[in-house]
Amino acid sequence: MSLFLHPVFFLLRHGRTAHNAADLIAGATDAPLDDEGRRQAEAAACHWQALPLGRLQVSPMLRACQTAEPLLKRRPDLRAELAPLLAERNWGIWEGQPRAILNRNAGPEGGEGPETFRARVTAACAAIPGPAAGEAPPLLIGHSGTAREITALLDVPFIRPPNCALIRYHRGQDGAWRADPPELPAALSVEP
Repeated sequence: MSLFLHPVFFLLRHGRTAHNAADLIAGATDAPLDDEGRRQAEAAACHWQALPLGRLQVSPMLRACQTAEPLLKRRPDLRAELAPLLAERNWGIWEGQPRAILNRNAGPEGGEGPETFRARVTAACAAIPGPAAGEAPPLLIGHSGTAREITALLDVPFIRPPNCALIRYHRGQDGAWRADPPELPAALSVEP
């Protein structure tokens, strides 16, 4: 997969939505950021504006695009490339229900099963261009489900990132992939 030809890449989870605040399943629901989510996106952009980045791949979902906006204002050298395959998993009839009912091994009616979602995220990783000579690492702005699948593809432990947390994926000296724990901008506190 061409994304994995980069020795380092980053994934930023989108800012908070009303669904996140209420611990509800948003999945394919195109929920916007709430006021706290917009504050988180600003804090993330301010904190990581100097991060060396070669490209910006963004889920087309509103919450991811809105999270990208403050960074793009600070980084005129970047442009957002929409990556539809990075969208969050469609949870079908479970959309809008309490997150506690999730069964990641099931395919809810009207939604994506785990194999379908994993295949889509795998295709998303393959579609992201490999590094050009001297190119800085890419940043993906997406979702916790996307991060979960990428982590599984790389065979590294998964820690669910809070809203607007950044995960750095990198190869160790032994060639095996590592994922740093999700990092929040200094201005943000950890959410439940």
